[in-house]
Amino acid sequence: MSTSTDHNEEQLERPRSPWLAWINDIQASEWDILIYSTALKLMLFPAYRSTDFEVHRNWLAITYTLPISKWYYDTTSEWTLDYPPFFAYFEKLLSVPAALIDPKIVDLNNINYDAWSVIAYQRSTVILSSLFIRGSIDPRMQRIVSMSLFLHPGFIIVDHIHFQYNGFMFGILLWSILMARNGHKLLSGILFAVLLNFKHIYMYLAPAYFIYLLRAFCFDGAGRLQIKNFLALANSVIAVFVLSFGPFAAMGQIPQVLSRLFPFTRGLNHAYWAPNLWALVTALDRVLLRFARQVGVEVNTAGVASTSRGLVGDTVFAVIPNIQPIHTFTITLLFQSIVLTKLWRTPSYKSFLTALVLCGYASYLFGWHVHEKAVLLVLVPLSLLAAERQAYFRTFIIASVSGIFSLFPLLFTPAESFIEILYSVIWLSLVYQPLSRRVYELPRSLYYVVLDIVERLYLVGFIVLQLFLSYWYISRGSGEQMQFLPLMITSVYCAIGQIWGFIRLLYIYINDETAYQGQLNEI
Repeated sequence: MSTSTDHNEEQLERPRSPWLAWINDIQASEWDILIYSTALKLMLFPAYRSTDFEVHRNWLAITYTLPISKWYYDTTSEWTLDYPPFFAYFEKLLSVPAALIDPKIVDLNNINYDAWSVIAYQRSTVILSSLFIRGSIDPRMQRIVSMSLFLHPGFIIVDHIHFQYNGFMFGILLWSILMARNGHKLLSGILFAVLLNFKHIYMYLAPAYFIYLLRAFCFDGAGRLQIKNFLALANSVIAVFVLSFGPFAAMGQIPQVLSRLFPFTRGLNHAYWAPNLWALVTALDRVLLRFARQVGVEVNTAGVASTSRGLVGDTVFAVIPNIQPIHTFTITLLFQSIVLTKLWRTPSYKSFLTALVLCGYASYLFGWHVHEKAVLLVLVPLSLLAAERQAYFRTFIIASVSGIFSLFPLLFTPAESFIEILYSVIWLSLVYQPLSRRVYELPRSLYYVVLDIVERLYLVGFIVLQLFLSYWYISRGSGEQMQFLPLMITSVYCAIGQIWGFIRLLYIYINDETAYQGQLNEI
């Protein structure tokens, strides 16, 4: 009898499927968060929509109306398909019920269709697809971490108002990270390969995945190559890419698909400068131009008008030498190499997660033609480190405040601007208090006291900045004169916080996470 009992207990103690465990571990409080967040998103249905809304409607029409051989060739609309094949298949899947709800949604020639049926349908698909989001390190902090992700202002602004599907894809990323934490490294790698075939911007994170999986999964502790693991990982990743690109390879369309995914004709900066190093360099060039004109120094005339109004195109400097793609690639690779060297030497999960954030951070700060929305590549995985200790928490706050504020210009209508500001303040207050109580440490030296004061003053500066922006728009309206100045000031001020957050996190990581206040929690 005892043998049978022991056998039953052994059966019960066997590890559950990682997928079932993920679902079964959801707490009642998380279901509350899910319900409340969904209700909020439903109320945003009538809100402002960017051109991305029509982009995705057009992709529904392309994938429903045309054969697969024409998906990446169609130019009926200016919003051509430029995401990897898995996302195209995803749009194809969504197009089937869309055609049943309203056939006009998938009419290829029905450009800028904005009936209530398409608004409700597309916004509903964003809500449903974002249910993948979940992430936590410490079960005691599950509620606050889940809330910070489910209700993240970045997703509310970019997905549920502006309109994109970032929540869905970041959900896949968080699943991949969770699998790595739970020891399912092969599954983690497969999920990341799937993610790359949904949206190629996640290539920014690929170096950290490559080094971590190679070192922690393909090599043992003694440094010996594990052939079985290596082949399993390689074949799995290859299989994912074959499933994605296989049909287009069979039709000889890979060059056409790649030309859509990687249009290299764009300039250094996006229309609204993402708050990174190049925003500071571009702003410096504007300042130097004014001095150069006063002292009569010769300047590049092509650079006088460039970047002054936030237009899409090449960024040409008037005084500073022009930046080329090779320069941005070299700087990004340099900083990532520093991080990846540390990751190779210490291939733990926590080291991987920090390196993942830093790789995304480096690509965001130093990359070519970076979009402001790419800041989510930093903020989302960084959320998983926020509850560890004071050093990570303060980095998370600085990066989050500056990163979320940098997204505000995406919504320029008065009602949505008020909503994004109020919502972000509420979110920050709900996240800040419980995390701060958990990780707060008294500064142990005068240096840390001064640093704490300076960082707090920088954060308070966002209140001053918002007051200035509000006064500017109220007093000047939509006049042409210096219309880009508020965007430039916003980008520059946010860039200072983003760059400092990167330096902070890089210092913590390189110095074995011991030089700045207490020890990191062990996992």
